[in-house]
Amino acid sequence: MKRVLVMVLALAATLVAGCGTSEPESIVDDDTLLIAVRQDLPSIGFLRADEEFEGFDVDVARYIAAKLGKDFLFVPVLAADREQVLLDGRADMVVATYTISQDRKAKVLFAGPYHISYQDILTRRGETIDNVRDLKGRKICEVQGANAAQRVVAERSVAAELVPFADYAQCLAALKNKQVDAVTTNDVILAGLAMQDGSGLRLNNAQFNEQRTGVGLRKGDVAGCEAVNRAITDMYQDGTAAKLLHKWFDGSGLNLSTIAVPQFEGCS
Repeated sequence: MKRVLVMVLALAATLVAGCGTSEPESIVDDDTLLIAVRQDLPSIGFLRADEEFEGFDVDVARYIAAKLGKDFLFVPVLAADREQVLLDGRADMVVATYTISQDRKAKVLFAGPYHISYQDILTRRGETIDNVRDLKGRKICEVQGANAAQRVVAERSVAAELVPFADYAQCLAALKNKQVDAVTTNDVILAGLAMQDGSGLRLNNAQFNEQRTGVGLRKGDVAGCEAVNRAITDMYQDGTAAKLLHKWFDGSGLNLSTIAVPQFEGCS
């Protein structure tokens, strides 16, 4: 009897140890992926009136899912919720203008980047704002959950006044009705907003603060990260990345003359 008890305890210990050393859940093991995309950014991730998503990030997400051989469902997400949808399991992947940063890497794993852009400034016609230094003393829109406006103050030491709004649609309205003097974020976001608006807002081409836009994954999913990186490499090498950038941003004023595979962050 004593020998049987010892064997049972040993088996239980082995099972517990096995559970403790098991690999984290990976997107490579899923049949269907829940992919979080923006719903509020024209030309990037936008939910149309017919409930269909469109934009550059949306097409990138479709391409990655196809390369991984996965079915997928899109989940709408705003800037403030990108981290949380991964942490609470509402999404398996975030493709939503998610700029890679050290504080974010503490909570999520990033594949990519799949696009390199620069921070820029959107203003009304006639404004005397040409570069980041001209934002001193000006009101600039701060989208909750995004870090672009804060980077002007913290990294560039420009004493601008940050005015918070929930999303970029509200920012655009605030810019047009003079609640704020400028909107600053990734140049592709600003280009999409200006093209949709059509009222003559000015993209300044100030180009500061490199923005490395990555694919957010759950922490520890190294296999998934490596698979996504292979898909991104293919997307550039087969010409799809260039086609998508021209599809969504031709005529916006963005410089699309050089489109190369970005240097990846690494999946560890």
